[in-house]
Amino acid sequence: MGDRGSWPDRTRLPIEPFQEVGHVDRTVGGSDPVEWPEEVSAPSGAPNVLVVMTDDVGFGASEVFGGPIPTPTYTRLAEQGLRYNRFHTTALCSPSRAALITGRNHHVASTGIIMEFSTPFPGYHSIVSRSVGTIGEILTQNGYGTAWFGKNHNVPDWLTTPAGPFTLWPTGLGFEYFYGFLGADAHQFRPAVFEGTKPVDPYLGREDDYHLDADLADHAVTWIRTQKAVDPEKPFFAYYTPGTAHAPHHAPQEWIDRFRGQFDHGWDEQRVRTFEQQKRLGVIPADAVLNPTPEHYRRWDDLSDDMKRVCARQMECYAAALAHCDHQIGRVVDAIDELGELDNTLIIYIQGDNGSSAEDPTGHGLTSEIGVLANGLVDDEAFMVDNIDEFGGRWFQNLFSHGWAHAMNSPYQWDKKIASHLGGSRTSMVVSWPARIGDEGGLRSQFTHITDIVPTILEAAGIPMPAVINGFEQVPLNGTSLVPAFDDEGAPETHTTQYFEVIANQGVYHEGWMANTAPKRLPWVGMGESTADPFDEYEWELYNLDEDFTQSRNLAHDHPDKLDELRQVFLDEARKNQVLPLDDRYIERLRPENRPRHGAGRTFYTYYPGTSRITEGLAPNMKNTSYRITARISVPDGGAEGMLMTQGGWFGGNALYLLDGRPTFSYARSHYPEHKYTVSGADALVPGDHEVVLDFGYDGGDPGSGGMAVLTVDGTEVARGRVDQTIPVRISADETLDIGEDSGTPVVRDYDVPFRFTGELHKVTVDTAPAAS
Repeated sequence: MGDRGSWPDRTRLPIEPFQEVGHVDRTVGGSDPVEWPEEVSAPSGAPNVLVVMTDDVGFGASEVFGGPIPTPTYTRLAEQGLRYNRFHTTALCSPSRAALITGRNHHVASTGIIMEFSTPFPGYHSIVSRSVGTIGEILTQNGYGTAWFGKNHNVPDWLTTPAGPFTLWPTGLGFEYFYGFLGADAHQFRPAVFEGTKPVDPYLGREDDYHLDADLADHAVTWIRTQKAVDPEKPFFAYYTPGTAHAPHHAPQEWIDRFRGQFDHGWDEQRVRTFEQQKRLGVIPADAVLNPTPEHYRRWDDLSDDMKRVCARQMECYAAALAHCDHQIGRVVDAIDELGELDNTLIIYIQGDNGSSAEDPTGHGLTSEIGVLANGLVDDEAFMVDNIDEFGGRWFQNLFSHGWAHAMNSPYQWDKKIASHLGGSRTSMVVSWPARIGDEGGLRSQFTHITDIVPTILEAAGIPMPAVINGFEQVPLNGTSLVPAFDDEGAPETHTTQYFEVIANQGVYHEGWMANTAPKRLPWVGMGESTADPFDEYEWELYNLDEDFTQSRNLAHDHPDKLDELRQVFLDEARKNQVLPLDDRYIERLRPENRPRHGAGRTFYTYYPGTSRITEGLAPNMKNTSYRITARISVPDGGAEGMLMTQGGWFGGNALYLLDGRPTFSYARSHYPEHKYTVSGADALVPGDHEVVLDFGYDGGDPGSGGMAVLTVDGTEVARGRVDQTIPVRISADETLDIGEDSGTPVVRDYDVPFRFTGELHKVTVDTAPAAS
């Protein structure tokens, strides 16, 4: 039954199938003919949609906007579409991604900070409300095929395990298919990938040539081809978010080789070159000003010749990673073209979820993101020089110098995390849709924001923003559609007010003016003194962006009344959008006790073979404590070897295993040779049942202190040894706890993954409060 005139009602989702039924009698012969129920389909002519967003890529990185990195796919789409030179993100990862998929401000989506650092306040707890529906839900329920490829970083940290619940995973947010990773970053050669909600290890069997960016493109191409082969009339929505160029800056060696010697001039010179090229291209006005580099940043000429070689290599790796990623995106675009679908495909290609990352604290780059940024590792320059060829490869987790980041964010002030300034929030974007926009290219300079993507897609598809999704009344969108400016470069701005806030770096854009705070923490400072009232205690600046494109002339002293007006606008927006309370803590929020933990207070864990990918938020907390690992095994005739239990990997972790039959425990404080510890029994285990126990006795004292590791077999001690330093804060951003095998990277190079146990593993227990022995 139904009313054809009102069906489908796209304002209330889901939409029931429509069926018009006449007279139904006791017999078929006496009943009116009946048509099959009609499922909802997308509006006639609705375009396919491909949304691409790279990671940690500043406004001045790509050649399209004056940068040094060739991105032919981005260039191709720019030449046939529109370039946006006043596009803004939130300046940080998870917040930008939440804003993009919901069309709401990041605090409205409860994602005011990255997922690992969430706090209980409404704007920060990371649990996206059902009243804040996603573009995946809307398009799926309006007849699109939908898929998400690549980085997620929108699942609360404590929900990223195979035990679920999966309601906030991509497939729980309305996307029909997901292939990618959940956390902040991924090891490009050994990533922790999920297909749907199932963990997979796609590199196995392809260890020598596997790279995640190529794998993502493979899956996206296959999915798009399948969609069109099965139902050519059904439009698709592909959300494609590679983790590149977030650390680690991994790229195939042949791509790194392409950039050898291209950055020997250094980052200070690169910033000037980029600025001049941006003016030549017209992507910044002729009167734009190049902001000076803050005094706290390392200067290229202060480096030794050896460290100049190292830092140049870091930039070669970053360029290779981004260029290789763009090449893989090109394969997806080519596949759409080969299907004859490119003309009616709306492609939104965002180059960076925030500005490039200046989180390197020393100015000479780093070799392990988790080691340096979370665990206080200080990279040794001699080690970096001696291992220069490891940059970009499997055994480093490298990030370039903050000097290179600042060059990639030319011509603006500051960098990623600094939401108050354009270097953190202003990235670039290209939109292509030949059937609607044409193919002659163009530049759009209206103020635009990442919340504008959802309303743009909806208007392009002819779909209204639903008032109700799955029974939940929806919070209004914060973004506005870009479609009105597709045909008119002089169209008036529709997004006239936008606040910014990340880690209490505050700003507000309003009708051409921007008021913002001066950052109190440099981009690479993770921990520091917190501020009681960041709104009043931070220094405020004022800029007229209509006359000062690069936010270079502070007018706070010239227009105090205007500054007061905009500060009030910020407070009003903050109250409306769940921004309060302002909080300038960062790494301090990382402590696991600050977030929910299933079984809080639990100290004893039992695992069985087949259990893997237990993320740190739900794994036993073996940091800064004593613990006991007990494995009950059976060794067959001929002996056995392999992993019993491991957590983490090469850049930090521990592992209990049999190596050539000998019980062995390895611990890694980091990837440095002096931070690798191994304790091993002298003899291989004989066939039969055994209980292998590792007792780690923590010294106590400051986080990261050492302890004694003691191995026993069937109650008899077989080995002991000191672990001088342990991991103080975070084991890994991506590697997990695994039983009976090892995924990702090995803790030491005495074995390689997956190193599955060849005997019979009955169970493993972990006790984080063992009785004194």
